[in-house]
Amino acid sequence: MQLTLALTRAARLHPEREATVFGARRRTWRETADRVARLGTALGSLGVAPGDRVAVLAHSSDRFFEATFAILHAGGVFAPLSTRATPAEIIDLLKDSDAKVLFIGADFMRFLPDIHAGATPLTHVISLDETTEGALLDHEALIATHAPGDDARRHGNDLAAIYYTGGTTGRAKGVMLSHGNLYANAMQSLSHFRYDERTVYLHSGPLYHLAAGSRLFTNTLLGATHVFIARFSPEAVIHAIEKHRITMTALVPTMMGMLVHDPAFARADLSSLDLITYGGSPIAEALLAELIEKLPHVRFGQAYGMTELSPACTYLEPRDHTLEPATRHRLRSAGRPAIGCDIRIVDENDRDVPVGERGEIIVAGPVVMQGYWKRPEMTAEALRGGYMHTGDIGAYDADGFIYVLDRLKDMIVSGGENIYTLEIEDCLRKHPDVAFCAVIGVPHEKWGEAVHAVIQPRAGVTPDLATLEAHCRASLAGFKVPRSFEFMTEMPLSAANKILKSELRKRHWADHGRMIG
Repeated sequence: MQLTLALTRAARLHPEREATVFGARRRTWRETADRVARLGTALGSLGVAPGDRVAVLAHSSDRFFEATFAILHAGGVFAPLSTRATPAEIIDLLKDSDAKVLFIGADFMRFLPDIHAGATPLTHVISLDETTEGALLDHEALIATHAPGDDARRHGNDLAAIYYTGGTTGRAKGVMLSHGNLYANAMQSLSHFRYDERTVYLHSGPLYHLAAGSRLFTNTLLGATHVFIARFSPEAVIHAIEKHRITMTALVPTMMGMLVHDPAFARADLSSLDLITYGGSPIAEALLAELIEKLPHVRFGQAYGMTELSPACTYLEPRDHTLEPATRHRLRSAGRPAIGCDIRIVDENDRDVPVGERGEIIVAGPVVMQGYWKRPEMTAEALRGGYMHTGDIGAYDADGFIYVLDRLKDMIVSGGENIYTLEIEDCLRKHPDVAFCAVIGVPHEKWGEAVHAVIQPRAGVTPDLATLEAHCRASLAGFKVPRSFEFMTEMPLSAANKILKSELRKRHWADHGRMIG
């Protein structure tokens, strides 16, 4: 369970196969392993010792990949930072992680004066791009001027990475993941999705986010080819698939909706695609069915989890993505527990609830984090009883499939009734005028909270409120029907392209004593 051994193996078994592709840059596994070993030596010469944290602030690229593995080669702890963070937030994360070295991309050079002024244990900054300023070290120069050194060989329970999460609802928490955690996740993914070294994988999501970043490790274990685009757009994804003959990619549901509704989608040559995996947020059954119908040659797979689970604990395998009437309902599930994961559905006292009843999803197994960096009390609360308490509400069915019904924090309590927003959102997404939607609770003098729907209409469409309400009443109990509607030309999205409900709630709860979530 040593992550860097995957790189060594790939170089031995597939030395001349393309390892990384970014723009015009193409490198083999032999070249990549050599570059990583040289960069790892360079980090050691800069004072990085086993266990030291090294941060990365950059968009996705082949050099992001090299920095990740070089940090691990040197025995360091990889600490990726959000590309959406403000300078103040970046400084806070650098201080929190006690990072000694920072890799930085060209788009973030403007933050350097603030970073140098505020991030005090930071001793060196390395430019990942050709642009260097002042005393910056250069990624390519460090590789060119250092010989390949020995791997630190950290493994197993040794800390490999700190991924920050939860910054949209408060100060970000550093999730501590070991070599063993990330290795276990990679092996589970390979077991449930069944792909091999012939894979040409497109990285279209932000690599600092573990839902995307975990595939750095999974595909390196195989010796597959990594293709990178700096940032997601439907046009960039379609172009990359056609140009590089991509066989596999991972998307969040928002990305999937953008892709299938892009005008270029219908005429694109997507024949090389074999597997699309998705997760990160709930997906509308209607959207998934549309993709299955429009891409009949493609297998689909879902992973459910969170950063604290490295990040997946359940899989809905390709064989379960069927539109057959007898099993179509499984498209609404998150699949079944991953190999090695013990998943329970429990009540507020951590007692198991019967099959079919709702409760909190808790998880034990090799993918469960070591804890939250510098937050022992929060760690103890999250991992009480030896299980990660996800804060998600779910239920098992009789066949062992888990249905994720909502986040605990997204549940609306109106007049004493618990209302699960996912059910309402799924209903609204089926309306032909709705492109994206989110349901939140807003203040109500009588009921405490009322159901409020925020809708991004399809391009060129102005939805009729009466029609939307009638559509909901046809499928939902009366108390679940939105009491109010709001229309937006564009939803607020996180860097991982999830709808930020916290942002939607702010203006409704600003004058109240608390805000949901």
